[in-house]
Amino acid sequence: MTTNKNLPDNTASKVPSSRLGRLSQFGGLAAKVLGNVALEGAKKLSQGQRPKTSELLLTPSNLQHLAKKLSHLRGAAMKLGQMLSMDAGELLSPELAGILERLRSDASPMPHKQLLEVLQQQWGEGWLDHFSNFELRPFAAASIGQVHLANLACGQKLAVKVQYPGVKQAISSDVDNVASLLKISGLLPPQLDIKPLLNEAKKQLEDEADYQLEADYLNRYSQLIDSKQFAIPSVHSQLVTDVMLPMSFIDGVPIEATLHLPQATRNSIVQRLIALFMAELFDFKLMQSDPNFANFQYQQNTDKIVLLDFGATRRIPQTISEGYKLLINGGVNQDNEMMLAGAKQVGFFADDIDEDYLNDVLTIFNLACEPIRHQGEYDFSTSNLAQRVKEQGMNINRQKAQWHTPPVDALFIHRKLGGLYLLANKLQAKINVAELFIAYKA
Repeated sequence: MTTNKNLPDNTASKVPSSRLGRLSQFGGLAAKVLGNVALEGAKKLSQGQRPKTSELLLTPSNLQHLAKKLSHLRGAAMKLGQMLSMDAGELLSPELAGILERLRSDASPMPHKQLLEVLQQQWGEGWLDHFSNFELRPFAAASIGQVHLANLACGQKLAVKVQYPGVKQAISSDVDNVASLLKISGLLPPQLDIKPLLNEAKKQLEDEADYQLEADYLNRYSQLIDSKQFAIPSVHSQLVTDVMLPMSFIDGVPIEATLHLPQATRNSIVQRLIALFMAELFDFKLMQSDPNFANFQYQQNTDKIVLLDFGATRRIPQTISEGYKLLINGGVNQDNEMMLAGAKQVGFFADDIDEDYLNDVLTIFNLACEPIRHQGEYDFSTSNLAQRVKEQGMNINRQKAQWHTPPVDALFIHRKLGGLYLLANKLQAKINVAELFIAYKA
């Protein structure tokens, strides 16, 4: 067992594992925020100003406290932040958008003492006997857990995912508490109905907190994907528990680091990932829905794309899959009636939808289908597609009376496709996307 002496003590923070401990974190945050509000209010009143409550809540000090406390609680705050940023987009205030961005990137590791307690609890007193080496310093930390390097006694190198204590047991109350804090803060747009998002955040977190389920998804994907094109970690099943996931360590370079490779290589990488997305949506009906660049790596010596982190895997209902096939075919053929039929099957529109709002949303669908509709290679490097989609989305978001929460499955599907388009732009890829869709044309 080894440790890294260069890791500063203040980078680790103990994860409150009991419900009472986690609740006290929220109580402490509320008290600090209200104290700052009172102090700032008194200061402004003494200067002859009459500040609004929202102005007092959105001080830099309060925003900093909010982001820090939510990041220490990990799971619920980060997941709700992900879903709100997917769902609300430009509806969010710059202040809240900044907090959510910080939650996506910040995750302090557990202190060594707490980590050792988890390891012993899960694998018993002699847990170290399984290994010749176990790095106590994680090489990755996220919303649900952190990942450690280890070597089995036989020498095999593993990546061991260790879940933060208390995350699973406190999912429901954490999500509700985070939502209450955000509502009190005034940071959420009043027209945003977050109830469906809260329920889905709880369900998604419960799935992601079940490492045995993630192991099952890893095993399932290893059967579905082409092993000549992709590499995926294998599960070390003897040591898997609900909160511990040991996997084979697969080496690779970050996917965005392939920008210096030849054009043909970059094209091949993006082409394979978009083809995989289509297979997930239409064939597997199972999708790893998190397009974070960190979940993809590349092995130049084998020309394989490494696929990582299957905690956010979602089953796609048959009706949703068929609806998207209809929707995309409508977009390819620029047939608004077909698009509308597909969108309704997916669950986007009610029958009483305003015609102008309907046309604006169909415009976004048409834009998203542009690479699939394009004949020949679509040059993602020179396309301003993301900007056009964003501008159209802002136009829709101004129609507050019509705005509603889209189907949750759609949020994750769009998130995955949008992430792949961003990666294609990042790698300056040129792809014949229309050719990839031929197998699914109506």
